[in-house]
Amino acid sequence: MELLAAAAKEAGAVALTFFRRNPASWVKENDSPVSDADIAVDRLLAERLRPARPDYGWLSEETADDASRRSGRPAFIVDPIDGTREFLAGRSEWAISLAVVANGRPVAAALAAPALRETFLASAGGGAWLNGAPITVARRDALEGVAVAGPRRYLRQVAEKARVDITSVRFIGSLAYRLALVAAGRVDVAVARAGSRDWDLAAADLIVHEAGGRLTDLDGRLLRYDRAETRHPTIVASAAGIAGEVRRLVAAEAAALDFSMD
Repeated sequence: MELLAAAAKEAGAVALTFFRRNPASWVKENDSPVSDADIAVDRLLAERLRPARPDYGWLSEETADDASRRSGRPAFIVDPIDGTREFLAGRSEWAISLAVVANGRPVAAALAAPALRETFLASAGGGAWLNGAPITVARRDALEGVAVAGPRRYLRQVAEKARVDITSVRFIGSLAYRLALVAAGRVDVAVARAGSRDWDLAAADLIVHEAGGRLTDLDGRLLRYDRAETRHPTIVASAAGIAGEVRRLVAAEAAALDFSMD
């Protein structure tokens, strides 16, 4: 975790040299944007992390998949800039997401939001922290009045159909940061549509669980990060007390509503 935290801090400093300075950008597969900042941060992370643990596997959004990471050995999973659209638009809710996984599950994580001056850290069995202070999910045992982060119109429709009063719905472009807000108790539920990738989720997954929450698919299964397929189905993060109810509610409506809507 200390290695990840140091790398995240240095990577954040690099990213900020591009932030709000119109870095060159282009579009890759699935209409996903990438910029000079993403590439510079990815290069920095590879230079800091891979030599420090030469026997670890590697998976990054911006480099080719290293198939050896699926051999059972520990591996780094990184997203140099999660929320590139927000980054390029000059908005602050983007993050650098770093995790180490072993046996398919994250064991150490650092999630830095440099423009917000926030850093989340977690280690398996050791808890979760935000800027050095321990964090826990909000205490919830009912859905009434929950604050939700995810696609706005979709979640409002789900709430209306279920006749559940939600206090607010926020859309946060950085999926990793969106999920981490559950760990910090700032929102009660965060939803990610199908198609999110290992690098979007691995660090936030550990942070949420170490803060006492749950992050699973709609069947309640934990995610694995040692598969050839890096995409995941619809994901829900929440306080443990409402996790089952949230999953059932989202699953009941997911097929009937357009989950592509923000």
